[in-house]
Amino acid sequence: MILITGATGFLGSYLAKSLINKGEKIRALRRSTSGLELLGDYATKIEWVEGDLLDVTSLEKAVEGIEKIYHCASIISSTLLRSEQVALINTNGSTNLLNLALQKDVKKVLHVSSVAAMGTSVNGKIIDENYFTPIAKNAPLYTKTKRHSELEAWRAYAEGLPIVIVNPSAILGAGYWHHEPMNMFDAVYGGLNIYTTGVNGFIDVRDTVELMIQLMESNISGERFILSAENISLKTILEMVADELKVKRPKYQLNNFLAEIAWRYESARAIFTNSQPNFTKEDIRTAQIPFYYSNKKIIEATGYKFRSIAESVHETAQYFLESKKKKTDYAVFE
Repeated sequence: MILITGATGFLGSYLAKSLINKGEKIRALRRSTSGLELLGDYATKIEWVEGDLLDVTSLEKAVEGIEKIYHCASIISSTLLRSEQVALINTNGSTNLLNLALQKDVKKVLHVSSVAAMGTSVNGKIIDENYFTPIAKNAPLYTKTKRHSELEAWRAYAEGLPIVIVNPSAILGAGYWHHEPMNMFDAVYGGLNIYTTGVNGFIDVRDTVELMIQLMESNISGERFILSAENISLKTILEMVADELKVKRPKYQLNNFLAEIAWRYESARAIFTNSQPNFTKEDIRTAQIPFYYSNKKIIEATGYKFRSIAESVHETAQYFLESKKKKTDYAVFE
């Protein structure tokens, strides 16, 4: 049997459905409050254990009798209102799971990290699996916690746990439109008129899932793989989204001066409205840095051919527009 953490989330739900379609038996950990919308009817085909990564008792029950684990659970938000939750789930939660995997002699774990864990790009240098820079004190909390949880994965491997690590770039696809990075579709549709100067890697969620399964089913262990299809400027990706949604493209470049004003304004807005800020100072500064990721290693290991990002944006935009007609805040690729 296979255990998936984060099965109710964006990546985990697509993974669960794909594995079920391949005839695998799936167990998953979920909170009582977790929504099952992204899974649809597949939710009834999963053996659920109620709990979370910080509840060791429920986690022990979830890991019992498991042969393979896909560890997808993570909180992406780096905003201050969720800082404690981000730190606990992304760090302590991973530690709990990996320790139990060692104790229960799990045959293999696939740990979903992030390109964020690899550190900040320096002078536009191409980032590959050997790239490593210290995490700055002012780095986004998400970056810090993903680095920590990945180090825990390497620690578990050193203690004898067969493990493979994937570092996806920004994952695109139909999902919850208020979650990153799909929230850019909603932002552009709503009239976003600015863009930053950064560059980032992008990959379709379906490609991410297929590569994860291939790596889990392989004999590969003790390796990390960047999962990224293309490096695209944030200006270009926003223009692609705008064109597909048939709305105006973002027009103004966010320079350093305006960026400093923007995060301060957003911080003040969140305080006065008692709401969560849409972005932080660290988020907006990171969005101005060019990150270029190499996918050479994963291609050499699997021979995989990625969907183009243009195709992914087109399909995602169609599902976004359809969900607008239905007045739902999510959609799922058929």
